Amino acid sequence: MELNVNQIKEILPHRYPMLLVDRIVEIEPLKRAVGIKNISDTDLVLQGHFPGNPIMPGVLLVEAMAQVGGIAVLIAEEHRGKLPVFAKIDNCRFRRQVVPGDQFVTTAEVVKIVRDKIVIIKLVGTVNGEIAAEAEGTFSLMPAK
Repeated sequence: MELNVNQIKEILPHRYPMLLVDRIVEIEPLKRAVGIKNISDTDLVLQGHFPGNPIMPGVLLVEAMAQVGGIAVLIAEEHRGKLPVFAKIDNCRFRRQVVPGDQFVTTAEVVKIVRDKIVIIKLVGTVNGEIAAEAEGTFSLMPAK
């Protein structure tokens, strides 16, 4: 199954400029998802993050990966409308810079779901098959208000 940006917006509460997933290319609900964020020199944050030598901020790479992980969980009917809020980030590493023109591809694998409230997800982001960032994210599934 694939999702375009409009379908992603039906699942995630994020909107511009914080929606950091352009497309989902693979998804197995509650198991894994693969998503894409195209990095453009017109991305607002890159206007001020090292002008003349723009680099996508690491914290936004982690957020992009987390959003792909959130889709893997929120696409399941029993979790629709919940908010996946970061509780913890472990073993986060940045392996290479991500710059305009790159396509940041995230693979998010659900490791564990505890009592339908806590989700642990392994997150790996690559550019051209090379690992750019990786982390293990723990999320609390909060009720939407």
